[in-house]
Amino acid sequence: MESVIAYLKDDMSAVEEQIKNNLSSNVQLVSQVGEYILSSGGKRIRPMLLLLSSRLCNYQGDKHVELASVVEFIHTATLLHDDVVDSADLRRGNRSANSVWGNQASVLVGDFLFAKSFSVMVNSESLKILKILSDTTTELAEGEIQQLINTCDLDVDEQRYLQVVRDKTAILIAAACQVGGVLAGVDELKEQALREFGLEIGIAFQLMDDALDYVADEADFGKERGHDLYEGKMTLPLICAYSEATSEEKLEIERIVEAEELGAEDLDYVCELIDRYGGIKYTRKRAADRIELAKKQLEIFPDCEARQAIFALADYVVARNK
Repeated sequence: MESVIAYLKDDMSAVEEQIKNNLSSNVQLVSQVGEYILSSGGKRIRPMLLLLSSRLCNYQGDKHVELASVVEFIHTATLLHDDVVDSADLRRGNRSANSVWGNQASVLVGDFLFAKSFSVMVNSESLKILKILSDTTTELAEGEIQQLINTCDLDVDEQRYLQVVRDKTAILIAAACQVGGVLAGVDELKEQALREFGLEIGIAFQLMDDALDYVADEADFGKERGHDLYEGKMTLPLICAYSEATSEEKLEIERIVEAEELGAEDLDYVCELIDRYGGIKYTRKRAADRIELAKKQLEIFPDCEARQAIFALADYVVARNK
């Protein structure tokens, strides 16, 4: 990952400057909340993928910097809204914006970031890019709503889970990669290859997030262990364990998932079941498989420094611990 950061150093510095400029507002609270969450240690995966995709396609213009800031704004807006929906107290190891400024401020600043994103998108002077990112924003909202519908639903299987993962996480990463190709004017085959690469990377990223939720240290991961269980989210580690559990174990899981409070003993019980039935190992394997599928999508591009860098970022997705 360090090599990727070094490779993109100048462009990412420009993106950070663009983000600061985009946060400019006559309303001080907008800048306060926006700067707080945007400077709280995010990995900037989505902007980096847009920059790498544009380099892979030999883009020579300057619109990639603005659009990289746009995808980070869209992502950040969803985080602000998600934390309100989830009643989250932590985000990336710090207090979440809603726990500092309240739910109303978080939702409204999230709205500002969405609105600002569309304002900047127009500057790309590409109706196609505007459509890609606007459609993506719609699908992100649908994915979050579907996840809400699935709360505490023990009938959620891997297929339904993956559809939510696609819509609430992978779709924006796919769009970031696709936009890099559209900027460079590549043909349809290469454009779709970039999009499919992004979808696979995005799914793998969320799979790893869902595995780490049960095993990562809070200090590393930036949120409390078992937060998904507390929220009643049926993620792949739990889906895997539940499908293998005995009738008695399933009844206990149902009680825990539907309970209003999650006790330490309940969390330990579920984590032990997930470990016993290989839920984490299975989820990591599925993520690694997605990375391999992603790399195959880019075989139509010649081997070069940009492709090596984008592959290194893909490998980081499944190697990370936070």
